[in-house]
Amino acid sequence: MKEATIEVLGKEDVINLIDKQWMLVTAGTPESYNTMTASWGALGCLWNRPVAIIFIRPERYTHDFIETGSRISLSFFSEEYRDALKLCGSRSGRDCDKVAEAGLTAVQLEQGTMGFDQARLTLDCRQLFRTEMKEADFIDPSLMKWYGEKGGFHTVYVLDIEKVYVAE
Repeated sequence: MKEATIEVLGKEDVINLIDKQWMLVTAGTPESYNTMTASWGALGCLWNRPVAIIFIRPERYTHDFIETGSRISLSFFSEEYRDALKLCGSRSGRDCDKVAEAGLTAVQLEQGTMGFDQARLTLDCRQLFRTEMKEADFIDPSLMKWYGEKGGFHTVYVLDIEKVYVAE
């Protein structure tokens, strides 16, 4: 991976990038980390900074790693890694080494954040803000279909995108 400028994101269809291509959200240290596939999030500008916004349910194993650290990476892959992303979204790191099972190679980024050698694009981020979703805050009741049997309310994290890496 080589470092790139934030402008590289201007060449991406960021809605498709997250919604259709998916991403791996990774937190922890080289000694202990976890990753999960996500397709909910946003990229934009907030507080005069480039930011990513991610939504993680508290019952997800990766949530524990996010809560105990300040750094998170968001990794995006080419279509050939779709099965690896499916595996990382369907298996828990509590029960297996899903990174190895997915055939991915973890790498430590400059700030100590974990990423993946196979990623075509990696955002190295630092947490800025977090909040817990609550039922009382939903204005549109139709959104409740995403909760209950499907899982608990998400924790919302706003991340400062500090470095961008692209595949060489």
